[in-house]
Amino acid sequence: MERSSHRVVRRQQALAAGYSDEEIRRRYTRGEWQRLGHGAYIEAATMSALDAPARHLLAVDAVLPALAPDAVLSHGTAAVVHGLPLWDAPLDRVHVTRDRPSGGRTGADVVVHASPLHGSVTTIGGYRVTSPARTVVDLACSYGVESAVVAGDAAARTLAVGSRELSAEVTRAGGRRGVQAARRAAALVDARCESVGESRSRVFFEAYDLPVPSLQHEFRDGGGYFLARVDFYWAEYGVIGEFDGRTKYGRLLRPGQEPGDAVFAEKLREDALRELGYGVVRWTWADLGAPEVLAARIRRALHSRIPFPHPRGD
Repeated sequence: MERSSHRVVRRQQALAAGYSDEEIRRRYTRGEWQRLGHGAYIEAATMSALDAPARHLLAVDAVLPALAPDAVLSHGTAAVVHGLPLWDAPLDRVHVTRDRPSGGRTGADVVVHASPLHGSVTTIGGYRVTSPARTVVDLACSYGVESAVVAGDAAARTLAVGSRELSAEVTRAGGRRGVQAARRAAALVDARCESVGESRSRVFFEAYDLPVPSLQHEFRDGGGYFLARVDFYWAEYGVIGEFDGRTKYGRLLRPGQEPGDAVFAEKLREDALRELGYGVVRWTWADLGAPEVLAARIRRALHSRIPFPHPRGD
């Protein structure tokens, strides 16, 4: 992600432009300006129009002048710069890593991690950041397998991060706390995974000892014509798994097509798959929030081949 083009107002700049400290406080108190970091502000209207990653980049720009010269953007902050999706990784503070064995600290605006970097640093859009593979390992060590796989699948798909790179970073992580989560995540990362929901689903399969499905499997009808490509397929059981997220049907839209058309087309596709003898089980974000219930439902689908009612899609 490129450096933000939105203007950060720094206290010294505001004073030089004729504002008093009282006027700065008044604008902040009235909600006209929002604070990004110590002595750094932005207009509230500008801030409200930005998504979370863009807001975080503004926070990065606000704190950069005060960072130590050897500080490298890392963890969730590095993921934002790389354009990777995040799950369960906070963006309330800027995260940096300094190449030293100890001395980490948490401040109001910045979390400083202390860890050998082993040269796993790159520059993107003027920012010095940890490499994509190192970023995935950092996310695993700090926040767990799910956070790492969500970012790691995207890194493998969009940035060509390979298993060797991830394995090398896990090895370098050695005695770090959380390295076991990093090993699990590195083994799960797969470039074929196309969404956060699919990534979370795969972590869920592993956590609940469900059989490993094939990904993005293509089906064809009796005449050999393409019928569908599905998220997950358990070939041994003849069961298809589909994650239904809020953005899924938007991705399926063709030019001029309405969301309702895409939903109807998806139903026809599923009907055709059932007619071919396949079982289909679907789940949503809410279902992933009740994993034991979902695991039981998938096991029933796998072992009984009896059609089950679909959960309501988002």
